[in-house]
Amino acid sequence: MKLLPVIDLTPYLAVMDKLDGEPSKLKEQLGPELIESCKQMAQVGITPEKVEVPRAMVDEKLQEKIRAMCVSKESQPATLIGPDLKWRYMWSVGPRPSKTQFKELNAAPVIPEGFPGWVENMNSWGSKMLAATEVVAEMLAVGYGLPKDAFTSLMKQAPHLLGPTGSDLQSYGQEGAVLAGYHFDTHFLTIHGKSRFPGLNLWLKNGQKVEGAIPEGCLLVQAGKQMEYLTGGDCMAGLHEVIVTDKTIEAIKQAKEQNRSLWRVSSTFFSHIASDAVLKPLGHFAESPLASNYPPIYAGELMEQELSFLNLKGNEA
Repeated sequence: MKLLPVIDLTPYLAVMDKLDGEPSKLKEQLGPELIESCKQMAQVGITPEKVEVPRAMVDEKLQEKIRAMCVSKESQPATLIGPDLKWRYMWSVGPRPSKTQFKELNAAPVIPEGFPGWVENMNSWGSKMLAATEVVAEMLAVGYGLPKDAFTSLMKQAPHLLGPTGSDLQSYGQEGAVLAGYHFDTHFLTIHGKSRFPGLNLWLKNGQKVEGAIPEGCLLVQAGKQMEYLTGGDCMAGLHEVIVTDKTIEAIKQAKEQNRSLWRVSSTFFSHIASDAVLKPLGHFAESPLASNYPPIYAGELMEQELSFLNLKGNEA
């Protein structure tokens, strides 16, 4: 039997650790190009803390879902009082189309200066994460009785993004602090490795909240809205949040004792469907009673709507 390789995050996290305490310096270094990417599309470059608005703050339908699903106190998401306390840098992974209706979504990556090996490390880890999502996509297709390439054929030249995400636990290490408010991802599949600090909560379809505990050497995959579209709602976009819990507090204490960085870094990777591909229920999912809830829409159009919704796009949309 072929053994699966252990996922080694060390080289990637070593590069991320070089940002310790310096995200604002990185922001200044990238200058006008960075600021423009944050204001207009936030698909490349860096999004600072207190910019992205949690979906549960602005989506009335999601608020209704919370009230209907999360009945018990234990299943409730954290109370939201403002934008997320996380920083995120987006790095483009894989080839982009030469022609597209959605140029901003398929922009070239913004490369910071002063970080040797940055491009090599981002591309190395990003390509591995992309390959992992492609394998999962093929397995899902076979499991759903669809052609093996039903999903992967739509992933070619898509705006895949490696989005290392950091939260400063020196500043926001108080229990209950919301690093990433209750939301779902709009992309196809989200995949990430184990963070050095716990705090991820996930919700099952029945409304039960569970802690996201990722074993060493493993990756966690969550479905995004694009996946929900293609399956006519059979595979729902996963709801989740990242907050400071009692376990996070304990991990902070240990990190201080060991003189380690107090930045919570997540190796998040967002796989996409190609921007110019049309999202609609595939195969037998087109006959689902819920199929009418997912009218055809360009994947890029769905992404632009979401970015505008979350305060990650300019006002022109």
